[in-house]
Amino acid sequence: MEWRGVIPAITTKFNDDLTVDHTFIAEHVKWQIDAGCTGIMALGSLGEGATLTYEEKVAILKTCVEAVGDRVPIVAGISALSTAECVQLAKDAQAVGCKGLMVLPAYVYKGDWRETRAHFEAVFQATPLSCMLYNNPIAYGVDVLPEQVAELAERNPNMHSVKESSADVRRVTAIKHLVGDRIAIFVGVDDIIVEALAAGAVGWIAGLVNAFPKESVDLYNLCMEGKYAEADPIYKWFLPLLKLDVVPKFVHLIKLTQQEVGMGSERVRPPRLELVGEEREIALATIRKGIAERP
Repeated sequence: MEWRGVIPAITTKFNDDLTVDHTFIAEHVKWQIDAGCTGIMALGSLGEGATLTYEEKVAILKTCVEAVGDRVPIVAGISALSTAECVQLAKDAQAVGCKGLMVLPAYVYKGDWRETRAHFEAVFQATPLSCMLYNNPIAYGVDVLPEQVAELAERNPNMHSVKESSADVRRVTAIKHLVGDRIAIFVGVDDIIVEALAAGAVGWIAGLVNAFPKESVDLYNLCMEGKYAEADPIYKWFLPLLKLDVVPKFVHLIKLTQQEVGMGSERVRPPRLELVGEEREIALATIRKGIAERP
C-alpha cells in the first residue's frame, strides 16, 4: 500500500428500492482509476457508510476489489458504534482483499484521549494492513492533535498515513515537524487541496473526484510537480465545485454533481432526502456552470 496521489472517497449508488447498485460501483471505480487515481476508498462519510448494514459494507468492498483487481489498492473505511464491530470489519476487509484501512473514531460517543487511542489501536492491531488515521473534528467531534498523531505513529508500526480534515493547513506542517516522512499526510477537505500540497501533504482523499476525476488528478499532479501557475486556472475553475464538499449536505451535492455529468444518481438513503426547490436550483446553477466552463 503506497499512500500517495488522489484516492476517491467513493459515493454509494442506490437502486430505486434503495438497495446497493453494485453494477454501477464497479463501473465507477474503473472510471476513477482510468483517470489516474491511485486507490479507491469505500464506506466513508461520502459513501453514506453510517446507513449501510454490515453485510452491505463487506459486499461493497468485495465488489470494489473484484472490479479493480491488482490495478490499485482498495481502502476500507472503518467506522461503527463499537470498537468490536470496527475490529471485525477490519478483519473482513482484509479477507476480501483490501490493502488498506482508513480508521475513524467510533460513532456517537466522544471519548477522552485514553479511550480514543484505545479504539484506534484496537483496529490498527486487528490486521497487518496498512492504516490511515482519519482526523475530522468538524464532522466527528474528536480532534486528534498533531502530538497525538505522532504518538499513535510511534506505537503502531502499521499506521502509515493520516487524513487530516481539520481544515487547518497548519496541521500539515505541524505533523511533518513531529514525524517527518514517517507518516504520509493526506487532505480530506477539497477546497484547500492546493494549499495543503504546498505545505507538504502528499495525497488527497477527494470528493468531487467522483464527478471530475481527470480534473482532480491533473490539479494534483501539477501541484506535486511545482507547476502552480499551470494549476491555478484549474483551481479557480474548480473551487466553486470543491466547496460543495465542505457543507453539511456534501453527500447530496456531490451525488447531484455526478448525476449532472452522467455518472451516478442523486438518490440518497434516509435520513438524507434528495434536494428540492430553491436549494436544488442554486446547487444546479453552480454545477452546470462548472460543467459548461470546465477546462
